[in-house]
Amino acid sequence: MIDQSLMSDMLSPFWVSIKLASVTTLCLLLFATPMAYWLAKPSRKKAVGRFKILLMGIIAMPLVLPPTVIGFYLLLLLSPSMGIGKWLIEHNISPLIFTFEGLVVGSIIYSLPFYIQPVYAQFLRIPQSVTEVAHLLEPSRLRRFIKISLPQARVGIILGSLVSFAHTIGEFGVVLMIGGSISGETKVVSIAIYEQVEALNYEAAHMMSGILIIMGVVMVALIASVSRMSQRP
Repeated sequence: MIDQSLMSDMLSPFWVSIKLASVTTLCLLLFATPMAYWLAKPSRKKAVGRFKILLMGIIAMPLVLPPTVIGFYLLLLLSPSMGIGKWLIEHNISPLIFTFEGLVVGSIIYSLPFYIQPVYAQFLRIPQSVTEVAHLLEPSRLRRFIKISLPQARVGIILGSLVSFAHTIGEFGVVLMIGGSISGETKVVSIAIYEQVEALNYEAAHMMSGILIIMGVVMVALIASVSRMSQRP
């Protein structure tokens, strides 16, 4: 049997992971959705078009780089001795390294391509005829975006949100590098499982892994269901 204190230690990382995934997904919804819309819009100027291609390449880097590489450079960037961390210290602001806020920053960067790609693809699928009618009926760009573009891209937004949430729940390398393992603050479930295995506490590791597997199956089923919706004409 697993005692009550160990059960509490097991539940805390799940709460941190779910909170991290929720905050990360919400942040992506707020700022990455307009970014995907802008990237999907045709550009009249060649320089802008080339910049969009470059930006898409930068956004996609987490897909090809190991998480530890991204985590290492984020650690340097956020550390108090250099980069953003040094600027924060100079302005009497607490550094982000080894804090929940730092985990959010790292998770947003690492999950960005997983959100951007389905949303970007859905914005591209909006028929040209719909865009032309929208320009005639609604002169405001913001209103066109809210009233017409967002509803048209809702399937991609839902899919991107689900994928980003699931991806953040399973993060390990990035969160370990920039967050460490502070109980109740930065210790996510993937790190907790790793520590249980290191301590040869396989029973606790089995239980936590089993819960993650169940969550994963549910998320995959939801993602597959939304993906089928996106393939409908």
